[in-house]
Amino acid sequence: MRPGEVVALIGENGAGKSTLSAIISGAILPSAGEMIWDGRPYAPSSPREAIEAGIGMIHQEMRLLPELTVAENVFVGRLPEKAGVVDRALMNRLAGEQLARLGLDLPPTRLVSTLKVAAQQQVEIAKALALNARLLILDEPTSALGGQETDLLFRQIEVLRAQGYSFLYISHRLEELARLADRIVVLRDGELIATHESADVPTRTLVEQMVGRSVDRMFPELPDPTDEVALEVTGLSAPDGSFADVSFAVRKGEILGLAGLVGAGRTEVVRALTGADPASGEIRVEGTAVRIAGPADSIRAGMVLVPEDRKLLGAILDHSVAENIAVSNLERIAKRGWLGPQAITAFASRHMEKLGVRGRPEQRMGSLSGGNQQKAIIAKWLPHKPKILVLDEPTRGIDVGARAAIYQLIADLARSGMAVIVVSSDLDEVLGLAHRVAVMSRGRLRGVLPRGTATRVSVMELATV
Repeated sequence: MRPGEVVALIGENGAGKSTLSAIISGAILPSAGEMIWDGRPYAPSSPREAIEAGIGMIHQEMRLLPELTVAENVFVGRLPEKAGVVDRALMNRLAGEQLARLGLDLPPTRLVSTLKVAAQQQVEIAKALALNARLLILDEPTSALGGQETDLLFRQIEVLRAQGYSFLYISHRLEELARLADRIVVLRDGELIATHESADVPTRTLVEQMVGRSVDRMFPELPDPTDEVALEVTGLSAPDGSFADVSFAVRKGEILGLAGLVGAGRTEVVRALTGADPASGEIRVEGTAVRIAGPADSIRAGMVLVPEDRKLLGAILDHSVAENIAVSNLERIAKRGWLGPQAITAFASRHMEKLGVRGRPEQRMGSLSGGNQQKAIIAKWLPHKPKILVLDEPTRGIDVGARAAIYQLIADLARSGMAVIVVSSDLDEVLGLAHRVAVMSRGRLRGVLPRGTATRVSVMELATV
């Protein structure tokens, strides 16, 4: 790492990116080898020692304290004092200076719990700067950001790198690297595969180095949908005004992409559609009007949701894979009201095998890679034989090789006659996967584009109305 440099670290899930980052940031002790930082041996035994040396890590999952203010989070563990009492005026002023360095107009007295993900991430960066970090490790920093928020983050990185700050940038979004990185390091199966002295490397080359094989197609051939309508939505509106008068239809065997900028109302629509949030309007499944007052109603109607945050809302990470699959299918597994561990394991094994989930039924769900977690979450719904599958950000935090497998799975489900709705912040994903693209902006559905006319330009024109 050189001063003012951005080095991208890429690789599939399990390649060793997180472990390497944890060693550099002091969270894990290495078993061999050495590190040199500022010309001196560097061997931190804890994150505190790494921070004191000038190296900080911004994790993909935010680690702020939500009920404290921005300033309290920036200085947590070392609150400035005056006469034995916290000097809040000084703390707020110093935190405000760090926020200003990032170009943020954010009150330091505001509670972190009221901030959006992008703003929380910026507070994490301000916290690292306040700790005098000169090397920042960013782990999937744009996975929860939209286009505008990503642009803001990149501008902030450019400002800091001009001041001599360095960045180790971990991302699955390879298209970002050409905009940001000076060099690219590729890991595979715990080994250094390649170091590119420029970011001007074809995406195909990077993907093949990451997965160790040729990647001919990222997106699968799409099946032809039928003429039968699986889902018809008319005038769907949220009581809080986050979206209004949304109407669309999805045919059997069709993949409908839902695109738009962050805050457009995409997630709010699919949560309301599947009963997670209240809404008014009419919903018809295979021509029959259904009343969806909660998720159970949606499941009974044949519509299931794989949520945006799989770790918080889609899975129970501390339980086994088998238990995660079984929890939505207890009535199918229980014999005379009794659940046996062998029956749970056998049931889960069958459905893991169908979807190609790599892992053991007794394995902890949280130990699976992101792609296998997502497959397991989908697997728990397939015994219900849903008519409509709703996927919110299906490949967030998932590496390129695993994405291709998820895309193929989605295409296969559509080929079986299932209607699929895909919400994604990745515009290339929507364009490559969907038969039609529905575009939202400021809580309104602005148009539905067929595959032949849906382009980055045409979608963004509607998304920015």
